[in-house]
Amino acid sequence: MNLVLLEGALSSAPDVRTLASGSVLAQLQVTTRDNGTTRTVPVAALDPPEWVCRLDAGARLAVLGSVERRFFRAAGSTASRTEVVATKVRRGTDRRACRRLRDDIVAGLGVADDVTD
Repeated sequence: MNLVLLEGALSSAPDVRTLASGSVLAQLQVTTRDNGTTRTVPVAALDPPEWVCRLDAGARLAVLGSVERRFFRAAGSTASRTEVVATKVRRGTDRRACRRLRDDIVAGLGVADDVTD
């Protein structure tokens, strides 16, 4: 199973681009803190809600997605990037929406609630 749930803060404003297909790609850097460890995770959101594109550094988010590695050509050679591809993005300040997102995942996994609290 390839499932990621991140909750953290943006380390910078989103990098938003319009692709040749007309789709909008927002690249986010989400910083998480857990047990004294800080990690910054690259997140790609394809055609995100407009509010995601207007966020500032420090904004709190919850992201549901999967880890993917993509390959592309850069400077005449093949390069790769591993990132979380978002399927859902919620405002991290909306604790109820974040809890519903977590509860949806737990229900889908068939995991008892006491495992996640």
